[in-house]
Amino acid sequence: MESLPSIPEGTAINTTSKPLHISHQPVTLRNWYKKINWLNTTLVILIPATGLYLARTTPLTRPTLLWSIFYYFCTAFGITGGYHRLWSHRCYSAKLPLRLFLAFTGAGAIQGSIRWWSANHRAHHRWTDTMKDPYSVMRGLLFSHIGWMVLNNDPKVKGRTDISDLDSDAIVVWQHKHYGKCLLFAAWGFPMLVAGLGWGDWWGGLVYAGIIRACFVQQATFCVNSLAHWIGEQPFDDRRSPRDHVLTALVTMGEGYHNFHHEFPSDYRNAIIWYQYDPTKWLIYLMSLIPLFPQTHSLKTFRSNEIEKGRLQQQQKALDKKRSRLDWGAPLSQLPVIDWDDFVSRCTDEGAMLVAIAGVIHDVSAFVAEHPGGKTLIKSAIGKDATALFNGGVYQHSNAAHNLLSTMRVGVLRGGQEVEVWKKQWAGMEGQGKAKILEQVTRVEKPVAVAVAA
Repeated sequence: MESLPSIPEGTAINTTSKPLHISHQPVTLRNWYKKINWLNTTLVILIPATGLYLARTTPLTRPTLLWSIFYYFCTAFGITGGYHRLWSHRCYSAKLPLRLFLAFTGAGAIQGSIRWWSANHRAHHRWTDTMKDPYSVMRGLLFSHIGWMVLNNDPKVKGRTDISDLDSDAIVVWQHKHYGKCLLFAAWGFPMLVAGLGWGDWWGGLVYAGIIRACFVQQATFCVNSLAHWIGEQPFDDRRSPRDHVLTALVTMGEGYHNFHHEFPSDYRNAIIWYQYDPTKWLIYLMSLIPLFPQTHSLKTFRSNEIEKGRLQQQQKALDKKRSRLDWGAPLSQLPVIDWDDFVSRCTDEGAMLVAIAGVIHDVSAFVAEHPGGKTLIKSAIGKDATALFNGGVYQHSNAAHNLLSTMRVGVLRGGQEVEVWKKQWAGMEGQGKAKILEQVTRVEKPVAVAVAA
């Protein structure tokens, strides 16, 4: 019998190594079920699917329909106005009655406790579009919408955030500790109780105001994680995925103006233009106006000056991108410097059709036949300084004419006004990643009128 090989003295033995988290392991017939978070899957897929199936045989009465719609908006506001803008971002402050209402209705949306939801959302803002973002759209639209909920994800991957302020909030701590009971009553028991005691529709209250209503709230809120990072415009910053779109806003009670929100998360508004749909903002504002007992106060807004800066920078970026696709002529920094005598000799000896205007030499040979003033007029300027002629001596040329002329640049005259100085300045601006609209050096301003002797 062979003896086992001896371990050299002093060799460190790793007894603490752990297997890879299930999310990092390949899918097999033996482990596939371990990759699923069965509690979340039950709450956001299996139970809603059961409710939709039961709706086939459950009559929907008008009172139950109206109650379901009303409670839908209550629980949606519990997420948008409570979980999101009050607790996650501290965009405003609320009095105790409203805080209790938001904690209750938020639990009825079946999206986790305030503490759990806010911790994930703060990580989402801090680590947007990275692997540390718990519902990063970079991992796919389906993952960001619902995959992150129904799959077992490695908790070590998610970015850490500070939630010490939430741990000192008695309502948040109590709701987190008793979340299971809060969920059962707020999501299913309470809507069934109202419908049952109100008009005798116990089963319809559970199916429609309870299960199906929660399903719609969940899917609507999940759209903020997926659609709001997928469709729409980016009027304030395009370095990350959040976008503004009215469709997402309609589905999520105003949370669809997500590009603005990610740039200015401390603002209690998501929509800042009066006609944009943001009922969450309106409700928060209206509750601050309640006489004697206002329920909201200290509503935070970002400085309009900084908001407009962001908007203007994006507009400038869009202009630069569009500008880069246009032909503005060869940059002055790339043009050769030509002596006057060489310029003249090329025209007289070689037959080149060159014109000097404001120190820049242009090849007009391809434009002679198209010149609106005729061949004779443009040929009269060949081999000459046509600055005065082009700037009012014969005709005050239009902006379009100056733009067209810039595409005909072939050189810069040595000593040709200040153009050589500009050439050196622009040479130092190369490689900055932006298309430049060069000054229309061919445009000479009219001289200032001065008094002269009679």
